[in-house]
Amino acid sequence: MVIVAEKRARWQAVPALCLALVMAACTPARKAPAPAPPPPPAPVVVAPKPVPLPEAPQNRVALLVPLSGNNAPVGQSIANAANLALTDVGDKRVNLRVYDTGPGAGAAAAEAMKDGAGLILGPLLAADVPAVTAAVGARPVPVISFSNDAGVAGGNVFVLGFQPGQSIARTVAYARSRGIDRFAALVPAGTYGERAQAAFVRAVNDAGGRVTGIATYTRDPARMAAAARKVTNYDARAQGTAKPVLRADGTVARAAPTALVPVPFQALLVADSGSVAAQFAPALARFGAAQGQVVLMGTEIWNTEAGIARSPALKGAIFSAVPDARFVRMAERYRTRFGGNPSRLASMGYDAVLLVNALAGRWPLGAPFPRAALSARDGFAGIDGAFRFTPGNVAERALEVEQVGAGTIAVVSPAPTSF
Repeated sequence: MVIVAEKRARWQAVPALCLALVMAACTPARKAPAPAPPPPPAPVVVAPKPVPLPEAPQNRVALLVPLSGNNAPVGQSIANAANLALTDVGDKRVNLRVYDTGPGAGAAAAEAMKDGAGLILGPLLAADVPAVTAAVGARPVPVISFSNDAGVAGGNVFVLGFQPGQSIARTVAYARSRGIDRFAALVPAGTYGERAQAAFVRAVNDAGGRVTGIATYTRDPARMAAAARKVTNYDARAQGTAKPVLRADGTVARAAPTALVPVPFQALLVADSGSVAAQFAPALARFGAAQGQVVLMGTEIWNTEAGIARSPALKGAIFSAVPDARFVRMAERYRTRFGGNPSRLASMGYDAVLLVNALAGRWPLGAPFPRAALSARDGFAGIDGAFRFTPGNVAERALEVEQVGAGTIAVVSPAPTSF
């Protein structure tokens, strides 16, 4: 009985299981949720084009230099240095434009006037100044020339170039301070020589010295030797060295010449380049003015010659020039930016921009350039040291005295830092 009951229970459980399976089979399967639609693309925002700001109003300055022709390397070097100065000072109040005077300085100046320039820097050559001033006419536009010819200065024309007369005066004054009081000079024929001679005589007189002789020459070996013979007074000195001797029989015998008496001067100016001064050395030695016997003096021209330190004939010579320390530092930046070495005259382009920058605050927009400010008593500071314009519109510079050594050039008297 027990067995029968268990079977019945099992069979009763089968229908229930089948019903569960059938019900499970009849239940529909759940679908996977549909993927979400992609987000709409982000709207493209087009930034509005920036509206260019109007250029700041500027006063215009014209730089007139030769960018073509024989003097193009110097002119380009001046222009490069001027642009370097603009970058260094970072002043946006002045607009500097460069004009080529190679085809004609007058045409370049006329174009600058048409463009509204209120100040002209340049030209390089004194011969170009009349054409520039003619183009400027009656306009109140100053012209600051890079020439060293003081003869073109006056009116609205200022001369920024290095003056030989100032260099000669500084060298003579230094020599005088070292106990030298007798001076002589060799000067080239021509306008430059005439001006150098006048400056030399004036400088010696102002220093309380004495001029013992001056000789003029052209660059011909025979004429240079003749000038050396004359300035040393060789013939008169030679005659005094061999006095006739009266013999016992009444005849006259020529005595053996004795040593030449010293030349009548202690310092000799050669108002020319260092290379020309070196060419005088053999003749001067022959006539009793050898190296070591007299002090040789040069001019500011020597400062532009790289080889004078290597000339044995010039050892011990002195000359005056603008300081070089700042120029050397500027030349490093110049080479980095432009490649190559700047002309020694490039500093005038740099200093001209510094001058304009110093006076920019006193130059109202659209007003004439403040010409009177150029004559400031304290002057201006530049790559070439302190400078100011004299009442005659010529740049007066603070110069140092340098001496040629054995392969070197040393400063023996520093330049003043102010006036």
